[in-house]
Amino acid sequence: MSDREKKTLIIFGLAAFVMLNFLGFNFAVSKRGEVDRARAQAEQQLDQAIMFQENSEKVSAEMDWLSTNEPETIANQDIQAKLQQFADSGAKSFGLNVKAQKLLPSDVTEGRNYHRAKCQFVVTGTEQSLYQWFDKLNDPFLLRIATQIRLSPNQQDDTKIDCTATIEQWFTPPAP
Repeated sequence: MSDREKKTLIIFGLAAFVMLNFLGFNFAVSKRGEVDRARAQAEQQLDQAIMFQENSEKVSAEMDWLSTNEPETIANQDIQAKLQQFADSGAKSFGLNVKAQKLLPSDVTEGRNYHRAKCQFVVTGTEQSLYQWFDKLNDPFLLRIATQIRLSPNQQDDTKIDCTATIEQWFTPPAP
């Protein structure tokens, strides 16, 4: 082989080597991109799984509490009457003057497991009596709470407070 042929073969060999390295580099870069995308997706799925696990621990504790404190199965009218009587007798026992009381429409949305009975009271009394009444009304184990409370000073007596309170209690409706 002549010297010229050897140089030509070396140049073609180098050109082929460079071309193969360039193609191999592009292939490696594209594979690296695929691996990075797959890793990012896996990390995102892991973060979601961790979040779901943390939420499931919280929700399972709430579900356990609810299973031990399940509200009673009762008709809407009966729970409203009981709620109104309880709130009225509690207000009177703490020396509050009940100015008005009315039953509000219950939240009985179809498909929900729990419904809410509501009643509204307008009372007047001392601050201490009001707080004692609210303390007696709010009972998480019976799923009863005063959800809206509006306080204003009494116009006739500075020692008393006028209060409008909405009291709600969750209950399970009887099966149809």
